[in-house]
Amino acid sequence: MKKVRVMTAAEAAELVRDGQTVVTGGFVGSSCPEALSKALEQRFLETGKPEGLTLFYAAAQGNRDGSGADHFAHRGMVKRVIGGHWNMVPNLGTMVINNEIEGYNLPQGTISQMFRDIAGKRPGTITHVGLQTFVDPRISGGKLNEITTEDLVEVIEIAGQERLLYKNIPVDMAFIRGSYADELGNVSVEREIGSLDATAIAQACHNCGGKVIVQVERIVSAGTLDPRLVKIPRIYVDGVVVAEPADHEQCFGHAFDPSLTGELRKPLSAIQYDTLSAKKIIGRRAAMELVPGAVVNLGIGAPEYIAKVAGEEGMEDDMVLTVEAGPIGGVPMGGSQFGASVNPEAILDQAVQFDFYDGGGVDLAFLGLAEADRNGNINVSKFGPRIAGAGGFINITQNAKKVFFCGTFTAGGLKISCEEGKLRILQEGKQRKFVEAVEQITFSGKYAAQIGQPVMYITERAVFALKEDGVYLTEIAPGIDLERDILAHMDFQPKIEGELREMWGEIFMEKKMGLSG
Repeated sequence: MKKVRVMTAAEAAELVRDGQTVVTGGFVGSSCPEALSKALEQRFLETGKPEGLTLFYAAAQGNRDGSGADHFAHRGMVKRVIGGHWNMVPNLGTMVINNEIEGYNLPQGTISQMFRDIAGKRPGTITHVGLQTFVDPRISGGKLNEITTEDLVEVIEIAGQERLLYKNIPVDMAFIRGSYADELGNVSVEREIGSLDATAIAQACHNCGGKVIVQVERIVSAGTLDPRLVKIPRIYVDGVVVAEPADHEQCFGHAFDPSLTGELRKPLSAIQYDTLSAKKIIGRRAAMELVPGAVVNLGIGAPEYIAKVAGEEGMEDDMVLTVEAGPIGGVPMGGSQFGASVNPEAILDQAVQFDFYDGGGVDLAFLGLAEADRNGNINVSKFGPRIAGAGGFINITQNAKKVFFCGTFTAGGLKISCEEGKLRILQEGKQRKFVEAVEQITFSGKYAAQIGQPVMYITERAVFALKEDGVYLTEIAPGIDLERDILAHMDFQPKIEGELREMWGEIFMEKKMGLSG
């Protein structure tokens, strides 16, 4: 059998032509084909070629330091970027804000599913995900600036129901990553945090007549790979590049951790629990919503404290944590390791995980609260000159059986203290989070009300609930004054029905709350 072509990263970069659509794999700081992206950047800086590319990716890729997808952030190199999350690629985001390139933000999970539909030559991806959010073409269609005009999303009616059609995008070149390649070109991914979209991207590119280049750690003899671990079979692969270790870290800035791949289990007894803070208070109140056996998704930021509180309270067995990158079970990681879990019970393809999410498989979703308005809308994706992107937020929040938005009441310098079960605000944050109208609708309160989805907003000093006629204030922390500490820092007046409940005083004490008993 013919052996696969083994090439250098520079030789792979030479294969990319002007105007092509390039798909890159990766999830935040994991599984990024860094050697390939760096080589393509170097070629452009030296020769001005290739130019006018379209960059297409699902998850965030980078570490806010020029890595990952930001290797494409050069004027002339790209003309358009279609991405699920933008926060880790600030240089590309700046180019969009400055109208130097076209930019789209589509739901991360939907892009993962698009790769499969492109591979199958379907007309597009049809889903309810994104209705009444900023990706709905009746709002902005995911377009991020004035020079972005082509409609990639269309409203259709099918079987009597309104849906969005995300149009297929032909793929010319795929840069993806695996662990080992055999001499024939079969590629396994056992040392990655997950398989992500590797199979679907390779299939999509191959079936579009494009070229699939895979970055690996090393090449092994034919027939020595476990076929159950091969996610990119040789029939899709046009070339293999063996990367230097510095360009093939499991996660940016971290040594290989076998507990993230299931190769071994790591004892969790050494976890250090946080002292009382605003975010821990939020995590404690949110943890009170956990129910035994719940399938849970946690976002980054304040929601990460829920897992820590659950561990501290001995409630870790009361829930099964899932991560959009594919892990089920275990403890999700943060930072550049976000997407991985310690001691996962299973690791699925990213698109498969999102199929589960889109179908309502998540019982409880705890996501960030960056900006909320009187209609219950949430914005986590765009703030003035900063494009954060939606990531999997839309897929998860639109479809979870119950959704909780967790975050401090104000941002930028908030300081608090707790004394004898009461909360005191020592210094108020500079930015209000509860505004008249959010800048961008990442979560639609109207849509949630239409489908009867329970929604809560949990802060360190107050809890709110969404009802058909708006946002209601339902709980207030002990020690907090309604007018001085809450209403004075909101741009709208929440509704209040009956007598306000006081948040449980145990939340504001350093001792354990006893939730497991």
